[in-house]
Amino acid sequence: MFKYAALNNIAQEGLSRFSADYEKTENADEAQGILVRSANMHGMEFSDNLLAIARAGAGVNNIPLNKCTEKGIVVFNTPGANANGVKELVFAGMLLASRDIVEGIDWVRASWNNKDIAADAEKEKKQFAGTEIEGKKLGIIGLGAIGVKVANSAVYMGMDVYGYDPYVAVENAWHLSRKVTHVTDVNEIYQNCDIITVHVPLMDSTRMMIGEEAIAQMKPGVIIINAARDLLVDEKAVIRAIDEGKVRRYVSDFPNPTVAGHRGCITTPHLGASTEESETNCAKMAVDELRDYLENGSVQNSVNFPKCVVSPCQTAGRVAVFHKNKANMITKFTSIMGDAGINIAEMSNKSRGDYAYTILDIDDPIPADVAKALETADGVLRVRVIK
Repeated sequence: MFKYAALNNIAQEGLSRFSADYEKTENADEAQGILVRSANMHGMEFSDNLLAIARAGAGVNNIPLNKCTEKGIVVFNTPGANANGVKELVFAGMLLASRDIVEGIDWVRASWNNKDIAADAEKEKKQFAGTEIEGKKLGIIGLGAIGVKVANSAVYMGMDVYGYDPYVAVENAWHLSRKVTHVTDVNEIYQNCDIITVHVPLMDSTRMMIGEEAIAQMKPGVIIINAARDLLVDEKAVIRAIDEGKVRRYVSDFPNPTVAGHRGCITTPHLGASTEESETNCAKMAVDELRDYLENGSVQNSVNFPKCVVSPCQTAGRVAVFHKNKANMITKFTSIMGDAGINIAEMSNKSRGDYAYTILDIDDPIPADVAKALETADGVLRVRVIK
């Protein structure tokens, strides 16, 4: 029997995918798995029971990844599950920014008691006359699951689409329309595009990537859209550019005192993945990832350990070892097994940066003392006996 905890509301369509072998607990210290959306986990202490955390969403800034990695706790996210919801919000922001729709709605609301509103609207609407997005140059920074969907939809809407991503995945590249111009220098996006939307993860290399230097290269009247992470954009620099007339609109899904209510800013309350469909898709994927790992040791869509997809165990035992990625680790494991007279029927070993993950399928159940020998080997972070 496995126990899991949910730190946020998780869609029931996802929770219903747990089998009768799973029990929900309100005590996270009892849980082998934790499901989370936005709850801040940085102040949490993790018990030795915890094996995995599944984030029902893409960003994992609320999870202490280094601490989890050192304890051999796998952290999953759900890339692509909310991609369509975010894509649609990007286009909503694009249209709102291009057509001055928000200002028009505000004018109507302020004129609610005007008996001549229909006639006055015909006179005043010219001040809200915007531009169409067809034929405009759209620059997309980041061609992941969301960026590719934005790119392809923009092509069908008649936009001239430029995409920048030096690390575009093969799967995403296959799904990208051939009509998208792939550029290798992000400065080409800044210099040529009428609308720029950013879809990259927040890392040291991307923090404040759209700042004064980038804005200085942009065309007058540019629209900037940020539905990825607020710290990707130097918002104070954007505000200055709006006030100076360089930036036409800044659309952000991350309200804060800098942008909320400021002229030229359209800010939504973090609605990107807040659709029924996105929340359901994320919950389903998170539960499936958690189950596959807890039951089989299979790792897919982890943000801190390598991908290692395995089938259910067909031998007498299965042992998973989290360890440092350094020389002679596999030799240590095979020697310990050989000294105990245990035959390794099959082995999977994957690495990611400084860390690695090894699964040993063995012909006999592993004795406790052999598991302990693996656990105390230099460089080993955690040993898990799955079967």
